[in-house]
Amino acid sequence: MSNSNLSGETHPDIIALEAAAFRRLTEHLRMRQDAANIELMALAGFCRNCLADWLAEASMTTGRPLTREEARNHVYGEPYADFKLRQMEATPEQLRRMDASLAANDRARKAVNSAKLDDQLDDGFPASDPPSITRPR
Repeated sequence: MSNSNLSGETHPDIIALEAAAFRRLTEHLRMRQDAANIELMALAGFCRNCLADWLAEASMTTGRPLTREEARNHVYGEPYADFKLRQMEATPEQLRRMDASLAANDRARKAVNSAKLDDQLDDGFPASDPPSITRPR
């Protein structure tokens, strides 16, 4: 995914806008605690824990990386252990749907990576071809 809109221009404040959208998403998920992580995983292939993991991963590029627990506490707006106490155990059907969603994530990731490789190869050709291939005879 790029930072460009359809016209190819990047908004000068895109990073601040993305941060605001992330804050709004976490606020919404804090408000909607009835939306169980297992259901989010089954439907969208990510959950609050994923957001926390991504936040912790992003923090590794800073001078103050977050621990996984710190990131979870931030995303949940409370200690993760407190949130987890209120959650129901996942049913076998929920686990099956989550597994299917994770498999869809893998397929999508492979397709995106394949498309990126195709783009990289397209950018390299014909310059990377030997002259005997690129020059007409």
